[in-house]
Amino acid sequence: MKVNFILLAAILGALAVALGAFGAHALEGHYTPKALKIYHTGVEYHFYHVFALLFVAILSRHNPASLLRLSAWFFVAGIVLFSGSLYAYVLTGIHQLAMITPMGGVSFIIAWVLLFVSEIKHPSL
Repeated sequence: MKVNFILLAAILGALAVALGAFGAHALEGHYTPKALKIYHTGVEYHFYHVFALLFVAILSRHNPASLLRLSAWFFVAGIVLFSGSLYAYVLTGIHQLAMITPMGGVSFIIAWVLLFVSEIKHPSL
């Protein structure tokens, strides 16, 4: 099954807006400033990497290198693991969920490295 990463980026982007609004309006007054900062970090990284995913998806239409698709998957994994674990940690208070966050960070790094290697191997311009 071939995934349309532009559609996936659109869905994840809409989700980032919704989760950001939820954090800004529904959580305020119910969580500590530290918890809200952690949640906000999840939203920030979510947004940054949705744009990276969108960029890779568009780039892969002009250069269908398999490394670009792999990069896209690592951006998705990073969003789920990094941001998702921060959202879940804040909302549930289960501290062990924060242990997943570094795996998401590593996924983001791998995605960026794969994008770099793909461009070295198959220049887009």
